[in-house]
Amino acid sequence: MQSIDKVPGILEKKEEFLRFTDVSPAVIRRLPRYHRYLGDLLRAGKMRISSKELAAMMGVTASQIRQDLNCFGGFGQQGYGYNIKYLHGKIGELLGTNEGYRAVIIGSGNLGRALAATHTFDRRGVTRVAMFDTNQSIIGTEIYGIPVYHVDSLGAFCIENRIDIAVLTVPKEAAKSVADVLVRAGVKGIWNFANMELKVEDESVVVENIHLGDSLMTLCYEVKNRSAVSADE
Repeated sequence: MQSIDKVPGILEKKEEFLRFTDVSPAVIRRLPRYHRYLGDLLRAGKMRISSKELAAMMGVTASQIRQDLNCFGGFGQQGYGYNIKYLHGKIGELLGTNEGYRAVIIGSGNLGRALAATHTFDRRGVTRVAMFDTNQSIIGTEIYGIPVYHVDSLGAFCIENRIDIAVLTVPKEAAKSVADVLVRAGVKGIWNFANMELKVEDESVVVENIHLGDSLMTLCYEVKNRSAVSADE
């Protein structure tokens, strides 16, 4: 198989992986899925794939894949396809998996503990540095190896440890005040599970609002309507 370094048209942009600010949010939200499928292919020992093959796996069109990747310059070669390792790495760069981001989790209830236990962060290059809570009985302990501190020290800790990302699993009544502390402490992104639309005044801070209930209702809608279609048939 020809080395990726020898394939024309692929490496011209290898050292010019710039920021793309005009890419559609829909395209950006598809990138993690590409990264996940490519990672599975790598672990299976596959080295090369065509857009048609990848499309069949993912349930999308080959045209969709080519259009999405062309937003970032394109990474394939006609008649050759995609080098899976190279493409996986480059999408990882786009998604910031190599940036060494540091995160804290605020709230050690059931959801906070579940996020402390998951390998999702490590697999995406994000290190969970600490957890914060108001429950004195767990302050000074560790949850899945992550030390727990009192929330009163949150701001100072984030400044001192240069925290990039905060995960909010607090009651929605407390989310805004905690977010204000995080913004003042220089946190760059907030992953919000507080079941409310969180907005911050600093536009440079990214907020990703996660609504588990909305996702569940979407699933219920699909189940209901597909069941109705089946009944009509």
